[in-house]
Amino acid sequence: MRRRTLLKLLAGSALLEPAARVTLGQASPRPAPGPAPFSADDEAFLDDMQRRACLFFVEQASAATGQVLDRAVNQNTTGAIDPRRMASVSATGFGLTALCIAYQRGFQPHAQVVEQVRRTLRFHADVLPHDHGFFSHFNDRETGKLFGNSEVSSIDSAIFFCGALTARAYFPQDAEIVKLATSLYERVDWPWMLNGGPTFSMGLRKGKFLEARWNHYCELMMIPLLAMASPTHPVSADVWTAFSRPRIKYAGFDYISASDPLFVHQYSHAWFDFRFKRDQFADYFANSILATRAHEAFCLALGKPYLEDYWGISASDSEHGYTAWGGPNAAGQGFGGIDGSVVPNATAGSLPFLPAPCLRVQRALKQKYGKHAWGRYGFCDAFHPDAQWYDPDVLGIDLGISVLMAENLRTGFVWKTFAKNPEVGVAFQKAGFRPVDARP
Repeated sequence: MRRRTLLKLLAGSALLEPAARVTLGQASPRPAPGPAPFSADDEAFLDDMQRRACLFFVEQASAATGQVLDRAVNQNTTGAIDPRRMASVSATGFGLTALCIAYQRGFQPHAQVVEQVRRTLRFHADVLPHDHGFFSHFNDRETGKLFGNSEVSSIDSAIFFCGALTARAYFPQDAEIVKLATSLYERVDWPWMLNGGPTFSMGLRKGKFLEARWNHYCELMMIPLLAMASPTHPVSADVWTAFSRPRIKYAGFDYISASDPLFVHQYSHAWFDFRFKRDQFADYFANSILATRAHEAFCLALGKPYLEDYWGISASDSEHGYTAWGGPNAAGQGFGGIDGSVVPNATAGSLPFLPAPCLRVQRALKQKYGKHAWGRYGFCDAFHPDAQWYDPDVLGIDLGISVLMAENLRTGFVWKTFAKNPEVGVAFQKAGFRPVDARP
């Protein structure tokens, strides 16, 4: 199964309650303003992790189309592109943002980064097939031909548009990048993807809309925000209140979630800066802090092998195939047959929410298991040391969330760059966000 198929099952089983405010408990979980202090060893680890992840988006992108492979072998000594040809439009979107980080940190030269961004945007604007502006999830990396039975995907397209808009904001003096990114975003027919309903469809397959909708809180938030702010095909602000916000109470934590994997609390936060603001329902950054704390408590409650320095599961590869490890739910149970594996991007993607615990896990995993789990592009996608299983692959979207959230923790670069797009402020305004006290 692919990630979205698994999450449709989760969505169908969620107990959807009326929207309600997040309970913050005795102490606010909001972080203090400004970057967290890091030791020299912390900085060295983060530099190495980000450099390697960014390298994936350079080496595993087509030299002709800019499309980024869905996955590649991690123990790669030459940097050769993986022979598999399935490109992911969401990995490409993460890659456009990772390229900005790569240039900002000096990982890649300016001319190479700019040319790859241009090449990628040109192909998606002028060649890659689309349906009302939306792209298929998976395409052949060299031809753009639909790969297998892939769906036209609203969420994966939205991730791509976030990447394109990040590049537009980061390279404002490059007329071609600005023009291409703007045209890609502005041609999207967002009302069409509603398909007559109050919430967005997850997409289409063979020209028919999928029955599944984005109807409860998860990584979906980027879709209505991008859609409300569209200068050409906007939707009503009603889409922001149309999706439900189910609640979970677990181990003393009360927060908005279903029994979804941890990444649902990360993806929209990679670009949209939800810190120090809230709508009528919640402070979503604080909510993601609570969700990460609950996830840590859930993993530790499972017992060995999960420990203070070994926890974090999410949708990923497993020894027996791709799965969406979720949890906890209201009953304190997980989803997906949790077997003792660890998924490094779970804690990497939550670095801005729980910096010290997540960074501690990241460094401990490398120190203890790096011989087998660490490769050219950083951590392999998942591993299970007790079973002596280490995934041979890395996945583009999992490296993507890791490098973006690591940079947001360190400098807030992605948040600040993306916010330069005027549509971001429009989106927050239409959704009814207001400032909250920035003090911890």
